[in-house]
Amino acid sequence: MPEGVIKKLVSDRGFGFISQSDGVDVFFHHTSVVDEGFDNLQEGQAVEYTIDDEDPSGRRGKKGPRAVGVKPV
Repeated sequence: MPEGVIKKLVSDRGFGFISQSDGVDVFFHHTSVVDEGFDNLQEGQAVEYTIDDEDPSGRRGKKGPRAVGVKPV
């Protein structure tokens, strides 16, 4: 499971971005957070996740890959 650091949280809109070690940022939605929940995450916090570049309808994400199963390390 990849690990990264939360780069940006947009709490009022319910999403954020994770910085990966290769420098590419990955989008995540608050519904993708497990265990602690979205409200307990902070910028700079280490997390692990799975990459899922398809949205629930089966289409590829318009803006690239997104993280699912996001949880603090």
